[in-house]
Amino acid sequence: MVLSTQSLIAQVLYKISSNSSAAPSYILATNKLKDMTFIDTIPNVFKCFNSCNKVITEFAIQDYEAIATLRQAALLPDSILLSNFFTDEQYQAIDDALRINIGMGLDKLCRMKPSYLTEMFRDELMKRWLSYNEERSMETFFESVAIQRNIPIYGLDNIGETMYMLFDREPFHWQCQELNKIIEYPEREIQLERTLHDMYNYGRLTDMAYTIKGPDNTSTLSFSDYKVFAKRNKEWVKRLRPYLLEGKAFITLDAIYLGGEEGLLAQLKAAGYRVKAVNR
Repeated sequence: MVLSTQSLIAQVLYKISSNSSAAPSYILATNKLKDMTFIDTIPNVFKCFNSCNKVITEFAIQDYEAIATLRQAALLPDSILLSNFFTDEQYQAIDDALRINIGMGLDKLCRMKPSYLTEMFRDELMKRWLSYNEERSMETFFESVAIQRNIPIYGLDNIGETMYMLFDREPFHWQCQELNKIIEYPEREIQLERTLHDMYNYGRLTDMAYTIKGPDNTSTLSFSDYKVFAKRNKEWVKRLRPYLLEGKAFITLDAIYLGGEEGLLAQLKAAGYRVKAVNR
């Protein structure tokens, strides 16, 4: 399936301001499945970006030392053997699925945390079934432009928090269950991502949040993840304050963090900021 790059009626760009702000800032909701060419269909997005002097994102990791730290964090402690947490049949099924879809089996990947293997497998499903292209994804486009223009990039999470979100936000036994689930029911992941993508096309950010946390969602991106995101959003509002006071911040975040009553947009409003759709 080739996902459309045509803009429908999506409202994904928001202006953030307050009486204390020296200038407005902007938030762009992104979707990783969208090709960067989709950005050309969002009215005024480049005008808003060009009025800003800094980019804010989930995490900004540009140096090799930080990347090496993340890779180390993805490894299991030497005292833990992944094979001890699955039946022989489950372990073989995981090995087979990884070999077929990723090209490597557990003989090479058995030292990786289950959460890392789950994300690897999910990304491969997105590439195979939903035309996901990491190098052309819209979600990192403005970070790339900022690097080219020497515009500073700031992360809302530090390296420790990034490691936690990527590899440890779920208890280990739950990570094992989710890895087994995505191997056994890959169609659930594909359906969720397709649904979220279609909602994004129409700017239905609140519906995206409800879909993730709703009882009908049986994928590995579920209610427990939503609650972690909601808690983090509260902290992000505090961390955004100096950037928003100074103004001219271009904030680019995955759309799944923004919608709903506990989404970042609602929490910014609750904190007293004016949140206005740019292209309503």
